Amino acid sequence: MLITKQEFYYWAFGLYIKSNIQMEELPRLQELTNLDLEINIKKVQSLTISSSEYEFINDGDTVIFHVPEVVTFYMDYGKTINAECLQSSDMQLIKLYILGTCMGIILLQREILPLHGSLIEINGKAYAFVGHSGAGKSTLASSFINQGYKLVSDDLIAVTLKDGQPWVVPSYPQQKLWQESLNIFGMERSGYDSIYGREEKYCIPINSHFYSEPLPLGGIFELVKADQTAVEIRSIPSLNRFHLLFTHTYRNFLLHKLNIMDWHFSLSTEIIPNIITYQIQRPIVGVTVGEITELILKTIKSGE
Repeated sequence: MLITKQEFYYWAFGLYIKSNIQMEELPRLQELTNLDLEINIKKVQSLTISSSEYEFINDGDTVIFHVPEVVTFYMDYGKTINAECLQSSDMQLIKLYILGTCMGIILLQREILPLHGSLIEINGKAYAFVGHSGAGKSTLASSFINQGYKLVSDDLIAVTLKDGQPWVVPSYPQQKLWQESLNIFGMERSGYDSIYGREEKYCIPINSHFYSEPLPLGGIFELVKADQTAVEIRSIPSLNRFHLLFTHTYRNFLLHKLNIMDWHFSLSTEIIPNIITYQIQRPIVGVTVGEITELILKTIKSGE
């Protein structure tokens, strides 16, 4: 991919974006009526920061994210992502960082809560599936998509407040699935690009299954693998819901570095009373995604 003087316009995470690199993953616009975020990438012979360690540096209104021997990103005021990358750096990797860690930092700078998980529209509300890596978040989202529901976001969920109620904005129409998940749904991997550095995980375009409008956040379901033989669901007690939101905040170690722990707690107190929260424990082995899907639908219906 070439870095050119051409400008590309996109809309994602509720932001109007201008970039000097093409990002095929994002919904493209012909022109911008507003500008919320500008992305500028330049290639250099050597990086200004020479550290051999991953670095996150809070420099006032700028957050610096350094990937040794690859790239250094500078996020300013939640409005710009400037980066210098080595001539040899792979642009697929650069985009992976932009749409993940960098966008998470931008959302935090704009006081938008980034959660790590998948988001599905169900009956006019959005429901988040969170959990640690390998818990089955994206696979569960695929199960809902196969039943006709639409994906709002995968991996990074942007939560904000609107008139005191938690709302979410769509990210972009793509899902990331492991080979194991493709097997469950009988999908062929041919035609899908693998994610940089992960030969068994693929980018799946889901344009016709994407929900592109903001939605109220209806609830959060936490997926947990447990040494048991059956799927179980339980409501999460009120005080534990703060831990839930903190645990599944995207790159939560940045909250302390950016000195925004108080903001996170305050926002959590406004989100928690307005959503349902459940933990679903599932066996470590075996395919239970269909059973969990029906359990979630039944739980949501019983609360309507």
